[in-house]
Amino acid sequence: MSTVFVVGAGLAGLSAAVLLAEKGAHVELIEGAPQAGGRCRSYFDPVLEQVIDNGNHLVLSGNQGVYAYLRTVGAEASLAGPGRAEFDFADVRTGARWKIRPNESALAWWLLSPSRRVPDTVPSDYLALARLVMAGSEKRIGEVIACSGALWDRLLRPFLLAVLNTEPKIASASLAGAVIRESLAKGGRAYRPRIAYPNLAAAFVEPALEYLKRKGATIRLSQRVRAITFDDSSARALLLPDSELPLASGDTVILAVPPWVASEMVPGTLAPTQFCAIVNAHFRANPPAGTPLMTGVIGGTAEWIFAFPDRISITVSGADAIADKEREELARLFWSDVAKVFNLPPTLPPWQIVKERRATFAATPEQNALRPKTATRWPNLLLAGDWTDTGLPATIEGAVRSGHKAARLSLSRVSSSQ
Repeated sequence: MSTVFVVGAGLAGLSAAVLLAEKGAHVELIEGAPQAGGRCRSYFDPVLEQVIDNGNHLVLSGNQGVYAYLRTVGAEASLAGPGRAEFDFADVRTGARWKIRPNESALAWWLLSPSRRVPDTVPSDYLALARLVMAGSEKRIGEVIACSGALWDRLLRPFLLAVLNTEPKIASASLAGAVIRESLAKGGRAYRPRIAYPNLAAAFVEPALEYLKRKGATIRLSQRVRAITFDDSSARALLLPDSELPLASGDTVILAVPPWVASEMVPGTLAPTQFCAIVNAHFRANPPAGTPLMTGVIGGTAEWIFAFPDRISITVSGADAIADKEREELARLFWSDVAKVFNLPPTLPPWQIVKERRATFAATPEQNALRPKTATRWPNLLLAGDWTDTGLPATIEGAVRSGHKAARLSLSRVSSSQ
């Protein structure tokens, strides 16, 4: 029986392995770290004395790949969020607060209501979204729409920065348009915000590993693949630290590792070369009763505040400008914003800072053009990851779709060879 070796147990690798196992393939999942999850992981933090996530990974109700994956592993109920699309914002400079409340359908009548749209905007301002949807792949956002005004400052820039993890003005307009096409353009039912609950591992990782075990998959943790050997026509073997896994005829490898690792392991692999940071903070503090799950912060150091029952977390995307700051300085800056937004005491509670310096590829037109296809020149080697050519930015949805695409291509090749 042929085997599909999935190298890398982040969400791209897990989603590939799960789909393969669901279809009856024999799967071996190999991960160099002692735990699965990649950048989507949870761990017990001794400072906070609680389990925290490395970062706050937002998904939307219309993320079809994510929901298909969670349904398969039996974890669809592990995402929490409001019953309708609602987004709270607070400007820490002025004290202004507002809530954006789209209607459920694609017919965006909510734009006609001043109480539901962004303050100080008019319906015609939102035509900028249509221009992004129709933008070409070589265009930057700043070349397609005006990057100023109330709509930009109070909604578009925070939203686009979160999904692109790149300064929006210089980011790819086509990637922005792809996200808008699959979320804002479909109405509120497609972009109700969702957060893993109680944590990322419980939602995305542990159920997948249990599912794979039930399906008879082999899972190798702390087994880094250090190289792949090739001949002119195929990948021949996976080299582990102290052993070699030869690839039999009919075996396939799905390489779901970061782009810089793939570039080293696979000769001639095209991959992004520039990356952007994300900085997250976690505070052991109880949010006030009735606090929204997520609040966008305007005019502060923090960008998004996530309120969990036992902690308050902060995420800053495109965070290269602050990534080198001292951790305590960041904690104090973030808590200052939290205290203003939630009317909490300024005294700094127990905190933890998590920096991801190469969190995602820089979502510029130039870097987007470097993203490789799933297939490689070797028929038995496929690529997966949010950095591959998914048509989306580097998001959880993009990672899952890349894994699904690689798995389906692997299955189709096995079928055609039989």
